[in-house]
Amino acid sequence: MVFKINIAEKNGKTYHLEAESEELNGKELHDKVEGKDISGDLSGYEFEITGASDTSGFTSMENVEGTGLKRVLLTYGKGMHRRSRREGKKKVSNFKPNGLRLRKTVRGKVISPAIVQINLKILKEGGKKLSEIFPDQNQPKAEAPKSE
Repeated sequence: MVFKINIAEKNGKTYHLEAESEELNGKELHDKVEGKDISGDLSGYEFEITGASDTSGFTSMENVEGTGLKRVLLTYGKGMHRRSRREGKKKVSNFKPNGLRLRKTVRGKVISPAIVQINLKILKEGGKKLSEIFPDQNQPKAEAPKSE
C-alpha cells in the first residue's frame, strides 16, 4: 500500500513523498524508522513517527492501543479542535467553553493498512540534504507577471 509521508525539518520545512513500504506496518507512534526502509534515497536518515491518519481522516493517538477505531472522551487538543455545533453561534470568534469534553472517534497507535498519511520527524541526518533529494519542493514561488 502507498503511504503519503510528510517529513518535517527542525526549521519548519516539510517534504512530501509517496512511498510503498511494508516495513512501516506494525510500527507504533514515536517509534524510530530507518530512512532506507522508506526509500533508497533516504539512506543514512533516521526518523521518528510523530503522527498518522487514516482514509477517513481519523487521527492516531498514542494512548489508544491497537489498530482499530475507538471512541475516546477528549478535551481540546489532538483530535478535537473547535467548538461543536451544539454550542451555537457565539460573538467571540475563538470561543472554547471551559471543561468541554466530547467523545470523538480516533484510531489506535499502530500503523496498519488503513493508515494513509504518516508524519515523520528527523532524528539523524543522512549524507544528502533533503533539499537535494526533493529539489522541486519548498522552492520560493515565482511571482506572476503583472499585466498593465
